[in-house]
Amino acid sequence: MNNRHTDGAEPNTLLITGASRGIGAATALAAARLGHDIVLNYARDERAARSVAESIRAIGRRAAIVQGDVGRGEDIRRMFETIETEIGPLRGLINNAGITGPIGSFRDTTEETIEQVFRVNVLGAMQCARETLANFRRHGTRGVIVNISSIAARTGSPGEYVHYAASKAALEAFTLGLAKEVAAEGIRVCGLAPGSTLTDIHAAAGEPDRPARVAPRIPMGRLAEPAEIAEAIVWLASPAASYVTGTTLACAGGL
Repeated sequence: MNNRHTDGAEPNTLLITGASRGIGAATALAAARLGHDIVLNYARDERAARSVAESIRAIGRRAAIVQGDVGRGEDIRRMFETIETEIGPLRGLINNAGITGPIGSFRDTTEETIEQVFRVNVLGAMQCARETLANFRRHGTRGVIVNISSIAARTGSPGEYVHYAASKAALEAFTLGLAKEVAAEGIRVCGLAPGSTLTDIHAAAGEPDRPARVAPRIPMGRLAEPAEIAEAIVWLASPAASYVTGTTLACAGGL
């Protein structure tokens, strides 16, 4: 996708990390329906990313895919070098990529799991934000960054993944501080904290039946569909939220 702007028009491209499935894929499609071109980042599942890209093109928008593990700094640098060379200015970043590690008591969580969760959920998101800010500044873009947190940052997720909850709380603090730092440049930084959502994250954490277990805790009595979370994300990224920055919106069925 060659998306370079040469006519002074505002850039229209969103970069979405972890966009090959779940909330990331749903957000890519929702944003495309609103008229955005999309850069889809994926770590491993190229086939899934290509499928999402094809769906975006069927809507009539442009789509590009770029591989990179956001837990690896060298991958992030390569990803943004590719974007700068082949795509150019970004309108926004959706920092969606994230991992939980296995469900279980914190006392049984390994050092390796804790480190990897923070490397992806915090350090990776921060580095993606920094590279996006550099892109904005090179091209004079008054863009937007939306960091995907979790309602776990507020509940603490005892007995499940305390380390994951802590990583998302760190991401929310980062969202607040960065928003205040760049507000005068016309750049917005927001967060979206989903509640439990019907994605494969539960199976990846080792409990595919978790949705049925946690649904009774939710005031609305059910888990979210990825498309419901996506709609809140694209609203935050849109001009409709032009006076919203430095805050993380809960989209969690009443939690």
